[in-house]
Amino acid sequence: MSSPSFDADIRPLFREKDRNSMLSHFDLWSVDDVRRHAEPIYRALAGGAMPCDGRWPESDTQLLRSWIDGGGPA
Repeated sequence: MSSPSFDADIRPLFREKDRNSMLSHFDLWSVDDVRRHAEPIYRALAGGAMPCDGRWPESDTQLLRSWIDGGGPA
Protein backbone atom coordinates (compact mmCIF):
# COMPACT_ATOMS: atom_id res chain seq x y z
CA MET A 1 0.00 0.00 0.00
CA SER A 2 1.25 3.48 -0.81
CA SER A 3 1.59 6.16 1.82
CA PRO A 4 -1.68 7.82 2.79
CA SER A 5 -2.33 11.30 1.43
CA PHE A 6 -4.12 14.13 3.16
CA ASP A 7 -6.72 14.72 0.46
CA ALA A 8 -7.66 11.09 -0.09
CA ASP A 9 -7.16 9.54 3.34
CA ILE A 10 -6.75 12.01 6.22
CA ARG A 11 -9.03 14.95 5.45
CA PRO A 12 -12.12 12.68 5.12
CA LEU A 13 -11.55 11.42 8.69
CA PHE A 14 -12.35 14.88 10.08
CA ARG A 15 -16.07 15.64 10.09
CA GLU A 16 -17.48 19.12 9.65
CA LYS A 17 -18.34 19.25 13.37
CA ASP A 18 -14.74 18.28 14.25
CA ARG A 19 -13.46 21.06 12.03
CA ASN A 20 -15.88 23.63 13.43
CA SER A 21 -15.01 22.78 17.04
CA MET A 22 -11.28 23.30 16.39
CA LEU A 23 -11.35 26.33 14.04
CA SER A 24 -10.36 28.72 16.82
CA HIS A 25 -7.06 26.78 17.06
CA PHE A 26 -6.46 25.39 13.56
CA ASP A 27 -8.30 24.09 10.52
CA LEU A 28 -8.56 20.30 10.36
CA TRP A 29 -9.36 20.55 6.65
CA SER A 30 -6.09 22.39 5.91
CA VAL A 31 -3.12 20.18 5.13
CA ASP A 32 -0.74 22.91 6.32
CA ASP A 33 -2.52 23.31 9.66
CA VAL A 34 -2.74 19.57 10.26
CA ARG A 35 0.96 19.16 9.38
CA ARG A 36 1.88 22.00 11.75
CA HIS A 37 -0.15 20.48 14.61
CA ALA A 38 0.18 16.80 13.65
CA GLU A 39 1.72 15.46 16.85
CA PRO A 40 -0.71 17.15 19.28
CA ILE A 41 -3.64 16.10 17.06
CA TYR A 42 -2.35 12.53 17.02
CA ARG A 43 -1.85 12.48 20.81
CA ALA A 44 -5.38 13.81 21.39
CA LEU A 45 -6.87 11.22 19.04
CA ALA A 46 -4.79 8.31 20.35
CA GLY A 47 -5.62 9.27 23.92
CA GLY A 48 -9.34 9.54 23.22
CA ALA A 49 -9.60 13.26 24.03
CA MET A 50 -10.54 14.06 20.45
CA PRO A 51 -13.13 13.97 19.03
CA CYS A 52 -15.29 14.78 22.01
CA ASP A 53 -18.11 12.40 21.03
CA GLY A 54 -16.11 9.19 20.86
CA ARG A 55 -12.74 7.67 20.12
CA TRP A 56 -11.59 7.06 16.57
CA PRO A 57 -11.20 3.43 15.49
CA GLU A 58 -7.62 2.24 15.95
CA SER A 59 -7.28 1.81 12.18
CA ASP A 60 -8.01 5.53 11.63
CA THR A 61 -5.56 6.57 14.34
CA GLN A 62 -2.90 4.38 12.77
CA LEU A 63 -3.67 5.83 9.33
CA LEU A 64 -2.96 9.30 10.72
CA ARG A 65 0.27 8.00 12.34
CA SER A 66 1.33 6.52 9.01
CA TRP A 67 0.61 9.81 7.23
CA ILE A 68 2.66 11.74 9.80
CA ASP A 69 5.54 9.25 9.62
CA GLY A 70 5.42 9.44 5.81
CA GLY A 71 6.04 13.18 5.83
CA GLY A 72 2.43 14.37 5.62
CA PRO A 73 1.88 14.39 1.85
CA ALA A 74 -1.01 16.39 0.43
